[in-house]
Amino acid sequence: MIFGRVKSLDAILLTAERKSLTRTLGAFQLTMLGVGAIIGTGIFVLTAEAAQKAGPGMMLSFIIAGFVCAVAALCYSEMASMVPVSGSAYTYSYAVMGELLAWMVGWALVLEYAVAAGAVSVGWSGYFVGLLREYLGVALPDTIVNADALIAHIQVLFGAAPSEAIQTAIATGGYVNLPAMLIALLVTWLLVVGTKESAFVNAILVMVKIAALTVFVILALPVMNSENFQPFAPLGFGGISAAAASIFFAYVGFDAVSTAAEETKNPQRNMPIGLIGSLALCTIFYILVAAGVIGSVGAQPLVDAAGKGIAPGSTELAAACANIAGEAVVCSKEALAWTLRSIGWQQIGNLIGLAAGIALPSVILMMMFGQTRIFFVMSRDGLLPEKLSKVHPKYGTPHVVTIITGVFVAMFAALFPVGALADISNSGTLFAFAMVAIAVLVLRKTDPNRIRPFRTPAIVVVAPLAVAGCLYLFFSLSWYTLGLFVAWAALGLVVYFAYSRNHSHVGKGLVEVHEPEAYEDLQPPVPGTH
Repeated sequence: MIFGRVKSLDAILLTAERKSLTRTLGAFQLTMLGVGAIIGTGIFVLTAEAAQKAGPGMMLSFIIAGFVCAVAALCYSEMASMVPVSGSAYTYSYAVMGELLAWMVGWALVLEYAVAAGAVSVGWSGYFVGLLREYLGVALPDTIVNADALIAHIQVLFGAAPSEAIQTAIATGGYVNLPAMLIALLVTWLLVVGTKESAFVNAILVMVKIAALTVFVILALPVMNSENFQPFAPLGFGGISAAAASIFFAYVGFDAVSTAAEETKNPQRNMPIGLIGSLALCTIFYILVAAGVIGSVGAQPLVDAAGKGIAPGSTELAAACANIAGEAVVCSKEALAWTLRSIGWQQIGNLIGLAAGIALPSVILMMMFGQTRIFFVMSRDGLLPEKLSKVHPKYGTPHVVTIITGVFVAMFAALFPVGALADISNSGTLFAFAMVAIAVLVLRKTDPNRIRPFRTPAIVVVAPLAVAGCLYLFFSLSWYTLGLFVAWAALGLVVYFAYSRNHSHVGKGLVEVHEPEAYEDLQPPVPGTH
């Protein structure tokens, strides 16, 4: 039965009883927490990706993605305030919709966290390579900073015609993104030894990111040319939808606000203010940044001979960029820094690159921590081997699951372009958020008297809107991405029926109601951002 093996919500809530937190956060603090959590890799890295998909229409893409996040966030907040324990959407689904769907949500969250960490690593690599070139005059060869040749070989293996672009990629491209792989392995080591970032350091990194974007807007907007906004939607509304599906990556992080419900004063009033306020501020920020890029250097996508947009991250786009010597923002792996250099602010552009290079590793750290936390909770429930939750005797960290996660993140970062990784991550995130919205609606019917510190307003409207919005963005992703998600889900079902179902603690009648104290020593290093 699909809704069988439901984990008792009362049992889950016993976990939270020993974590009584003081309610100190008001609307302003929540809003600032959200802004710091949301602004991250997406805007620094995916601007070029969005421009290639939508052109100037990416400004509308930011609004669409922000709206979907807002309605999903309201649903997420109700569950987070009711079940303020580890496990995120996985735990919520277990309590409402049963073990099988909870497993699928947890399995999808692997895509959200691990693949997202790979995407951030690749994004950091682009800025790092640019910094080496601008500051030290060191130009790393393409053979070790991208995987064009590998992707081209895969395309040929699956029947693609060996076009000129593919032949060029095989001849001149690389097989591994070495800087991205190395930063992922470095972060893995930091998590194993238990390095924590202080709140002060995190606050500095948040200010660095916000200051960098503010400087970009101040310098880019005054040199805007209205002609660069035409045509506004060169690839139609389909391109805008595809860009919105990718740009969703730039917003995820609002769960940092949602999961702070237990520490919020008057959560029924302040949670929606913090959520909607932070999303609104970030949307305005993102639109200004997008306008700065479009107006100053133009953001028209590169097209093929038939006038169709070339897929971002493809060997065809790499060949098209080579033909114009990379003189387009859609070709850049450090879009914001490239834009400022192009309009005469060489050193400021370098500083923007430096800001990204400094701030982004902390995001990788948070993403990988989130992944190990999900694995840890699933392991504790018996759905994954319990050896994964083994704690290191010296460092007090779950080293086994951290190392396994780190190896996979490094592989993702080494072998895939940032846009593909972001889209794959989004597929898992959108699925999980849709499940949470459904869970909120179901629980309103099945357990209407449950205490809800925060209640989603107009639930019969907001929850269906959240589900519909997530489905809209999900099916706006490329067929390649959807195919990977289906394959990943199928693998998840195989693992569940081959191992997890037989080892489940709930299936055996065991109920865990505690959090291992050793693991609690490793706190989340950053309150979250992509």
